[in-house]
Amino acid sequence: MPFFTTRLSRLLVLFLVSIRLALPEASAQSTASISLFGTVRNATTQEPLANANVFLVESRRGVQTDRKGFYLLSMRPGEYTLKVSLVGYQSYTTTLDLRETRSLNIDLSDDVKLLEEVTVTSDKPEENIQKVEIGASRLTIRSIQKIPAFMGEVDVMRSLLMLPGVNTVGEGTTGINVRGGSIDQNLVLMDEVPLFNTSHLFGFFSVFNQDAVRDVTLQRGGIPARYGGRASSVLDVRLKYPNTEHFSGSGGIGLISSRLALEGPLIKDKLSVLLAGRASFNDFLFRLGPVNLRGTRANFYDVTGKLYWKINERQELTFSGYRSSDSFKIPSDSLSSVEVNASSALFGYQTTSGTLRWQHQIRENVTWEVVGALSRYRASTTVPDSSNALDLVSSVDYRSTKVQYTNHADDRHKYLAGLSVVSYGIQPNTLTPGPFSNVLPVALEAENAVEIGLYAEDEWKLSPRLSVIPGLRYSHFLRLGRARVYRYVPNVPLSEDVATEIDAYEAGEVVQAYGGLEPRLALRWTLDPATSIKVGYNRMRQYLHLVSNTTAALPTARWTTSSPYVKPQIVDQVSLGLFRNFKNETYETSAEVYYKKLQNALDYKDGADLVLNPALETGLLQGEGRAYGLEMMAKKNTGFWTGWVSYTYARTFLRINGAFPEERINSGNWYPANHDRPHTLNAMAIYRPSLTVTVAFNFTYSSGRPATFPYGRFTVFEPTIYGANVPIYVNRNQDRIPDYHRLDFSITFDQDPAKKPERKWRSSWVFSIYNVYAHKNAFSVFYSIRPYSLEDAYKLSIFATIFPSLTYNFKF
Repeated sequence: MPFFTTRLSRLLVLFLVSIRLALPEASAQSTASISLFGTVRNATTQEPLANANVFLVESRRGVQTDRKGFYLLSMRPGEYTLKVSLVGYQSYTTTLDLRETRSLNIDLSDDVKLLEEVTVTSDKPEENIQKVEIGASRLTIRSIQKIPAFMGEVDVMRSLLMLPGVNTVGEGTTGINVRGGSIDQNLVLMDEVPLFNTSHLFGFFSVFNQDAVRDVTLQRGGIPARYGGRASSVLDVRLKYPNTEHFSGSGGIGLISSRLALEGPLIKDKLSVLLAGRASFNDFLFRLGPVNLRGTRANFYDVTGKLYWKINERQELTFSGYRSSDSFKIPSDSLSSVEVNASSALFGYQTTSGTLRWQHQIRENVTWEVVGALSRYRASTTVPDSSNALDLVSSVDYRSTKVQYTNHADDRHKYLAGLSVVSYGIQPNTLTPGPFSNVLPVALEAENAVEIGLYAEDEWKLSPRLSVIPGLRYSHFLRLGRARVYRYVPNVPLSEDVATEIDAYEAGEVVQAYGGLEPRLALRWTLDPATSIKVGYNRMRQYLHLVSNTTAALPTARWTTSSPYVKPQIVDQVSLGLFRNFKNETYETSAEVYYKKLQNALDYKDGADLVLNPALETGLLQGEGRAYGLEMMAKKNTGFWTGWVSYTYARTFLRINGAFPEERINSGNWYPANHDRPHTLNAMAIYRPSLTVTVAFNFTYSSGRPATFPYGRFTVFEPTIYGANVPIYVNRNQDRIPDYHRLDFSITFDQDPAKKPERKWRSSWVFSIYNVYAHKNAFSVFYSIRPYSLEDAYKLSIFATIFPSLTYNFKF
């Protein structure tokens, strides 16, 4: 594999250089042609429209707008008929006499006729065939809102779980697992700034407010070179542009949470603002849960904002901001399930982030972007008991600057290149005792690092049938001081007992450096207008890691950067897919296979203390991993009944085979990863019998995740635990909890759009049922020390009953 990737990297370098050298010639060849360019926007809100079809009838040439609504077409001088279309909008047709390069901005109006029809059409059925990227799924907020909502709250993260290749270890956990990756291997972006916590209420709700989101793109194969820093996937969430024409609002009132969003112009057509907020106001969710969770008290809030300033016709400035906070109070009977001895515990998460983006269109086809971003994540645990009172706090500070150059050379080439510089400041867990506490203080040393990325890619239409996106990224990582690094006795297992001395590094001094090339490739071959084959390859390097020896990512989980003892994780992935539409794109089908090889996979030693360990490397192990799978999906786009079915067969294995028995897991043999779930089936059915009623059903099934059960036990006769049965564990992840399955239902009652069309206030009622048949899905099986007890095992079911909800949504 190293020999293969090295040769591939060299070939891609030569390929990209040859493309760049050919640019002057391409420019010379294009002197006889002219260009038509511009932006396609929503006529009402002036928001850019992505993936709109822009087509010249006479030349039979067309393109799709990018995420900023931009398009560029090249043609010979002459008269042309231009057609612009996008599902949900009225088509635009005009005749143009084109004699020189010119711009044409196009506004598309909502398709009122479509709203008056019962027939439902998906957002973009032909995109399944036309897009070059493999393993890429784009969801608009319109499509996400069709999925049955948990507690009436439309959820971005839960909607992703309906896609093939996406899973989670269970209810009540934060994050998703994509093609065998762990939750920290996903780069989650909100307007280009990463988020380190993606959920509220321990995974019950996502951090994304539906009233502020424009669209969501999940990249899980053939990932473009402009993305880096994570090994498994990229979730790119873009916020909507504020309305520049008039003020509007939307919101909802539900049993768990309520929300409100306002947007509008401060200076018409020049400066506009969007502000959206959500908050929870009761503990209804936990009162319906398991007995040992009913005393839990929890609340959250988040605020999302975006400011848009159109400086002039060629420049714009946007600022996006986000703030969220979660707090939980868990009583003693809940803490006992995880062997925490306290009357109660308080957990908290806070996220603050912001993005400032300046875009300058220096020519009709050339754009420069400068993006500055920052994000701060803070997690805390507080135990208020007077004798054991403590505060445990950790934080991650992220700062980045990115400069990107985009050149739509013609309708066959779109060049993109950029430079990004990221700095990390991590404060690991710091323990502060209360005023009368017996707990000793612990302050772990802060970590500082810099990651630099240089990238280039070209979306190249080689022929009407063949398109390719070659890309190359170089990443360079520096672990910086101030730091202290332990030295250990050689040729023995790492432990604090064999530490010999400490190397001290001053502030800014390089502690460790890593780096390397990351080639990327996506290819699409169109067999006919309804069929295409796609191939993808990507290499990803990850220098930031989340370490925890629990299945769920608790506030005590610890972020760390690569170091002299913790190497970066490196993933090579190859994927192949067949895509076909039937009956005028009424039906979409796809089948993809993939294989991933992981170097320097992270796991932990048995019984490792990771929370307050100053020498973290002594509790960690690194080895290799592999993941492979088959993803199939069938989708119906039109008719009274719409929906989709997806099936995933996926396996993920790790092997930790160190030089010493203490540094091996399962004797150095392959074993399933914590998130290995071989079979997953998802089905969604949406029925719209009239303009005002929409009924939706959602069913999901997945294999039980791996678990480690004891194979025996022994009895301890000590004065403090006399007669206690202690379980004996041997091999890791050789058992499984029961399979998971669930049925959800929702029904939405909308106002009739044909009645009082001039009315600005629009509303709907959403009634939903989560877990219709009240299946007791196990989250985990616990084994504890209990005196004279033969029943050591008990199952924790997060949602063991039906959860009905009612939400009132409105727009004005």
